[in-house]
Amino acid sequence: MTEIAPLIPRPDVLDFLLTRRSRPAKTLTTPVPDRAGLETLLAAAARSPDHGKLEPWRFIVLERGANLRLAELTRSKGAAAGIEPEKVEKNARSFADAHLVVAVVASPKPSDKVPEVEQVLSAGAVCLALVNAGLAAGWGANWLTGWMAFDRPFLSEGLCLADTEFVAGFIHLGTETAIPPERPRPELAAITTWLDA
Repeated sequence: MTEIAPLIPRPDVLDFLLTRRSRPAKTLTTPVPDRAGLETLLAAAARSPDHGKLEPWRFIVLERGANLRLAELTRSKGAAAGIEPEKVEKNARSFADAHLVVAVVASPKPSDKVPEVEQVLSAGAVCLALVNAGLAAGWGANWLTGWMAFDRPFLSEGLCLADTEFVAGFIHLGTETAIPPERPRPELAAITTWLDA
């Protein structure tokens, strides 16, 4: 039988979580994580809670050429769908300016025990874990979606996703060029209810 080591307090990790701050995708540039470095970040993200061990998510790594292609696809699909040109261009720039993006694909599996909503929440946990792993490794990281994450023509043509899949998050990774200011955080008293019975 394998002996499990007791949990040891990690105040440095708690401090990281209490001070973490996403970096705006438009401020990220090269260098980006190399393949080995990215695989470490993906391994960390894949340790997210996964009820039933269904792995209801997967990764698509989008390097520079893929991002440029998806920028053009965003423009054409957005225009065809009648989306406002300013919104289309803003979403297209999120790909055009990116050097490395990981699409976290929500890929729910048929299950009598694990509801689809739990599987989708697991995919969201993977997104946050990947952002936090990137930040912890010293990279800038940001979680974006946009209409493309749920647009069936875009998903089918751009990423070859199945009809049951969508993008839970486009995780942008790179070197930050500007440190963003802290933003207001939720007032805990306003969002917390304590029950003792």
